[in-house]
Amino acid sequence: MTALHPPSPSSPSPASPAERAGTGLGPLNQFVVDLFGVMAYGELSAFERLSSDARFSPTLRDRAALGRLAVTEFEHFEMVSAHLAGLGVDVEEAMRPFQASIDSFHERTRPADWYESLMKAYVIDAISGDFYTALAEHLDDDTREIIARIQSTAEQGGLLQPRLKSALSDDPRLASRLALWGRRLVGEALTQAQRVGIERQFLGGLLFKGSSADHERQTAQLFAQLTRNHSRRMSSLGLTA
Repeated sequence: MTALHPPSPSSPSPASPAERAGTGLGPLNQFVVDLFGVMAYGELSAFERLSSDARFSPTLRDRAALGRLAVTEFEHFEMVSAHLAGLGVDVEEAMRPFQASIDSFHERTRPADWYESLMKAYVIDAISGDFYTALAEHLDDDTREIIARIQSTAEQGGLLQPRLKSALSDDPRLASRLALWGRRLVGEALTQAQRVGIERQFLGGLLFKGSSADHERQTAQLFAQLTRNHSRRMSSLGLTA
């Protein structure tokens, strides 16, 4: 699971897919459509990226492992697509507003080698999962269920963490390089996630209750928790976040 990347806040906010489709959904459901649009394109991009990265695996076992993860990402994409179809929204329409931003994120965080690809998959999938789960707590039962289903089938951490730990234990210089890479990745990911609140102006009102100051405080708490979770995952690899 990946992608926390809405369009740049400097560009005009496009009409939501729900609005363009004329579904008559209320503001909450229009936000949910945007949320699933981000998720769908993130999963599709992850499938493409992992499929490509698998070719550069040092062993056939590694190639098979990344291939299996790519298949899982595509299954997630299909799950989100089916959920959007149930809302009467075409998945391509839902994804389109976020395509340029997600593609730009991947260009800015292009891995230098196979090990950086592993770290990117490990970091971005975990942060995205934490972010979507946190959002789902404030949303409807159907949204929580589909996010929980995707989380329950996620295999990235279980497969990538042991492989990364094995590689890092054999190469101190690689450990230093991947620690720096992990810090860059988390910074990019959290910056993109924060843009959700800027681009979709109604986001704070949907997720949080209380005054504007309360929104800012709770948003800060959310991102602090995402950062703490990332730090724990880096520590489990023997790295400093």
